Amino acid sequence: MATDLERLLTGTAAVIPEDELQRKLELGRPLRVKLGIDPSRPDLHLGHAVVLRKLRQFQDLGHTAVLIIGDFTGLVGDPSGQSETRPMLSPEEMEANARSYFEQAGLVLDVDRAEIRHNSEWLGVLSMQEVLQLTSQVTVAQMLEREDFDTRYREGRPISVVEFLYPLMQAMDSVAINADVEMGGTDQTFNLLMGREIQRAYGQEPQVVFTMPLIEGTDGKRKMSKSFDNYVALTDPPEEMFGKLMSIPDELIDKYTELATDLDPVEGHPNPRKRRMARAVVDLYHGAGVGEEAEARFDQVFIRDEIPEDTREVAVPEAALRDGMVSIPHLLAALGLAESISAARRLIKQGGVKVDGRPVEDPEAVMEPSGLAGKVVQVGHRKMVRIGS
Repeated sequence: MATDLERLLTGTAAVIPEDELQRKLELGRPLRVKLGIDPSRPDLHLGHAVVLRKLRQFQDLGHTAVLIIGDFTGLVGDPSGQSETRPMLSPEEMEANARSYFEQAGLVLDVDRAEIRHNSEWLGVLSMQEVLQLTSQVTVAQMLEREDFDTRYREGRPISVVEFLYPLMQAMDSVAINADVEMGGTDQTFNLLMGREIQRAYGQEPQVVFTMPLIEGTDGKRKMSKSFDNYVALTDPPEEMFGKLMSIPDELIDKYTELATDLDPVEGHPNPRKRRMARAVVDLYHGAGVGEEAEARFDQVFIRDEIPEDTREVAVPEAALRDGMVSIPHLLAALGLAESISAARRLIKQGGVKVDGRPVEDPEAVMEPSGLAGKVVQVGHRKMVRIGS
């Protein structure tokens, strides 16, 4: 049987330093395991779940998950991996995003057993003298060791001073809650190591840095991100989630299996392995057995090119009407089949929109409301609705 240490190390990118984790596990008390959350976006995807799933392992072993809502650091925005200064969010935007985040994080974590803190508790009350004391602990040269800062500096792109403060503010979070372990993706390594430096400067035992791999998106090239439209959201409908997972390149099957499911990778032909992984992911977020149902629907639509009998029936929204006619781009946006009207027009130009199996070719297409009654409006293979009569 695997030891606690072996279980925790499985699937990790790095543990710095590893021998300190073993020593902390032998302390005989629950460790305080920190995960910082800047609510810059309201939606979570499988990339976020990689870290959350590892944090849940710590919880299941009896340790304390400390979730820090970055309602103060979120005003700045994490510059990690960014090529330019991020826009500041309003407190209202962050609060709305944070509510959405925790609803979705509850699909992975036991949020009732987690300790929830807002970093405005300590960062919002720092005096200028305390800020100066904090900034005196590091040099500009140290900050420019960050690859993204170094690249921007060499290319003459601006770096605001407040972005230099971000890693220090994140480090102060570790001081404030006396973190034993801090978790994050590999793109967070600089920030997490800064936490060790600042804890040491403030007389605390440094935290262990625990990083998880970044998972590539469905395109197989870039990290999973809503910005790249290559993500699998935790709240995607089962059939959409299954379909997205079936679209990943074969070389990612084992990585998704290891990081996004509780299964072990297996050998064999890619298609059954990919289906096995996709069923398991759907079951995790929608319940046991739902993966098989999503697979059957996938086969019905993709393999047999059929329209399912239980396709959702909707009425034509008022927002889709233009002078008594139904604007197809406005209809797609109003029904959530496209993110926006302009996105709907792009989908039409790409040949991805059909009405009763016939491609829509005109990005400004309109139809009589009566002519749409009973017809199926379809975007790609996964999104479709039937217009009520």
